[in-house]
Amino acid sequence: MDFNMKKLASDAGIFFTRAVQFTEEKFGQAEKTELDASFENLLARADSTKNWTEKILRQTEVLLQPNPSARVEEFLYEKLDRKVPSRVTNGELLAQYMAEAASELGPTTPYGKTLIKVSEAEKRLGAAERDFIHTASINFLTPLRNFLEGDWKTISKERRLLQNRRLDLDVCKARLKKAKAAEAKAATVPDFQETRPRNYILSASASARYWEIWHLLFSLGNRPVTRIPSCLSQPCCAFCLFSVLPSSPRLWNDEVDKSEQELRVAQTEFDRQAEVTRLLLEGISSTHVNHLRCLHEFVESQTTYYAQCYRHMLDLQKQLGRCPLGFPGTFVGTTEPASPPLSSTSPTTTAATMPMEPSVAGQAPPGEAALCLEEVAPPASGTRKARVLYDYEAADSSELALLADELITVYSLPGMDPDWLIGERGNKKGKVPVTYLELLS
Repeated sequence: MDFNMKKLASDAGIFFTRAVQFTEEKFGQAEKTELDASFENLLARADSTKNWTEKILRQTEVLLQPNPSARVEEFLYEKLDRKVPSRVTNGELLAQYMAEAASELGPTTPYGKTLIKVSEAEKRLGAAERDFIHTASINFLTPLRNFLEGDWKTISKERRLLQNRRLDLDVCKARLKKAKAAEAKAATVPDFQETRPRNYILSASASARYWEIWHLLFSLGNRPVTRIPSCLSQPCCAFCLFSVLPSSPRLWNDEVDKSEQELRVAQTEFDRQAEVTRLLLEGISSTHVNHLRCLHEFVESQTTYYAQCYRHMLDLQKQLGRCPLGFPGTFVGTTEPASPPLSSTSPTTTAATMPMEPSVAGQAPPGEAALCLEEVAPPASGTRKARVLYDYEAADSSELALLADELITVYSLPGMDPDWLIGERGNKKGKVPVTYLELLS
């Protein structure tokens, strides 16, 4: 290893001067270069973005994986750059237990048949959850992590450099101020270069004046000391003492010039670093735009997931409603009329936002006679066009199967269940659920 002692000493000296300047600023004993208000606002905005991104990231991870042990395991696999093993979702595990229970309790019994149907639905729900977690991790969590582990680390590094440049700048300002004060004070000190004899010994007052100036020199830290008296507590020859002591104000002028030059260099470096940091901080706006796009994708994936879950449960609801030993009032839902459809974006159309399964699986209310579709004729007035929102599979011959986005003619008949309408498509006719339709005026 190339060990450079001079560089090590230089770095230690710079670190020490920065530490002294920082400490004196904290105690109000040194002046501090303040950043402009717009720069401070950019810093505050960046800090706020980082803090809220961390919170959103952590809470989204909790939403996708509530088990803290599983989250820790995934974190370790990620840090070790290894593939996370596939994990069974809660829905899939429940489906497995239900299928095993049905196999042991009897798959031909009503209870066993129902367990099998519910297990299949839970398995589909578990698969939908797995797809949602995978999509959300790629489209939402990964960009947030990339910001915190990439862009933010770069911003933090440049901010630390800016802080060091500011401390160096303030150190140079303080050094120049001390040099000018020492120059003014040295103008009052007699010049011994021309008058002192060869073996001249300093008097007590001259020695005190010398150490005072020596202290000023040491505090400046600019002029390297090449010769130091062998014993500071004993008298020494004037030649030895004054070999390390500036003997005229002209040398202090040199010190002032040197301090001014260092100040100009420090100011240039500070301005350059401030500009680099400002550009990075202004890039936070682009980060917000990127996170906005990722947030839209997260909402889309979540909407798709819940829509899939809803369709799976509707299918399960229909299957349980057609079960001979089922309880329609329990499995299918309420027999009250559906609420009026919500208004869509167009003022001339009305539609329900999500399909609701009709009461009692399309059966007519108790006590009412079944409708004979062959004998039903459309009313002279009251027919409407409707657009199909979702695919619908007919449960029996009295219902009309539907395909999404197709147009059909619908109308109602006296005595019909309000959740159903008569739909016609060409020469085909049958009952259709209202909530699968968007009624057009």
